Amino acid sequence: MSRSTVLRQFAAGVFLVNAVPHGIAGVQGRRFPSPFARPPGRGLSSPTVNVVWSALNAAAGAAFLRRNRTTGESVAVGVGAATMAIFLSLYFEKSEKG
Repeated sequence: MSRSTVLRQFAAGVFLVNAVPHGIAGVQGRRFPSPFARPPGRGLSSPTVNVVWSALNAAAGAAFLRRNRTTGESVAVGVGAATMAIFLSLYFEKSEKG
């Protein structure tokens, strides 16, 4: 298993997890931070922008996934997903506190 394959699978997990909060907020009609807000990542974007951003993240994650993953590649997807989930939880916890 090559390093680039592991990194690709890790990125798949990152993109797939990042799609979740943006998609949920957008579908609920709530404004939510995105890279397109002012300031980027702190300001709030419209629900439509978040749905589009979610779809792009999901598409990128799906593109990075390999169909017949080895166990190590599956672990890389899981580690990428867990890493992004922890990062997002800490980031948004800090944002909620002000």
